[in-house]
Amino acid sequence: MQPAEQRDEVEMLALMLLIRRFEERASQQYQAQKIGGFCHLYIGQEAVIVGAVAATRHDDYLITAYRDHAHALARGTTANACMAELFGKVTGCSRGLGGSMHFFDRANHMYGGHAIVGAHVPLAVGMAFASKYRGEDRVTLCFFGDGAINQGAFHEALNLAALYKLPVIFICENNLFAMGTSVKRSTSLKQIVDRAEGYDIPGEIVDGMNFREVRDRLAEIVASIRKDPHPAFIEARTYRYRGHSMSDPASYRTKAELEQYRLDDPITRLRAQLTREGKLTNEEFDKMDKQAKETALASVKFAEESPEPPLEDLYKYTYVNGSESGVPK
Repeated sequence: MQPAEQRDEVEMLALMLLIRRFEERASQQYQAQKIGGFCHLYIGQEAVIVGAVAATRHDDYLITAYRDHAHALARGTTANACMAELFGKVTGCSRGLGGSMHFFDRANHMYGGHAIVGAHVPLAVGMAFASKYRGEDRVTLCFFGDGAINQGAFHEALNLAALYKLPVIFICENNLFAMGTSVKRSTSLKQIVDRAEGYDIPGEIVDGMNFREVRDRLAEIVASIRKDPHPAFIEARTYRYRGHSMSDPASYRTKAELEQYRLDDPITRLRAQLTREGKLTNEEFDKMDKQAKETALASVKFAEESPEPPLEDLYKYTYVNGSESGVPK
């Protein structure tokens, strides 16, 4: 029998495969017009969220932006609930009312899915403040893209996190493009991580295509935060293999650049490491991949067969306490 830490790595590879196959199936369903609105895929970035989940506890808080399918899956939201949400069905993780950009799963401490760039970063600080105020031994993980670092709310949030020494890790998933604009054309800094220095927040760069590096560095940071609460900043350098959203042809980058990054696929890298170390066979990998594909396909069937939200629920969650006037009862 494999040691626990080895089994965990195999399980994490299986999770990365599930995310990849789910996103591929979501792409197909979007093109078939089964999914409406926007749809932002995470293909290529799997090592970031899976590495982060491997380094933290299930009761730690997690919040992210609109490229959120992977974060929900990594936290334990079922593929069925995720796909149903994409289809706008009542069985979705947000009851079919949120769609692709607004995945929520309170039971798994996944608090969005937020569509406005950078707007969730202050919310993460609020969550970290609440956990420190209540004396909880919890860390808040806040994920965002490189495009968020130039938003005013981002700077206000980092300033408060530093002032109050809050247990929050700001994780910039730097995939080199804010929508279609290269980070080199949108940000004056040579390194995004330098943003943290201006607020006296410790920061570092990790290889976002390397599961082990993401996991190991975050594990060290998390241990430090649990011992003595403080904010931290990670610039995870990664790459998305698809466009910004399903409507983006990604004509702003060359095929040669894309193919170069495909050679560093995070799933292929972890598979090679585990195989080389004798922890995984090709047959075991193929079995995991087959299972991931079957789970993703089954989620489509589940979503198709699920009911639409009733029309009377359209405004049900607009105001607090069920009040239609907006005034709490």
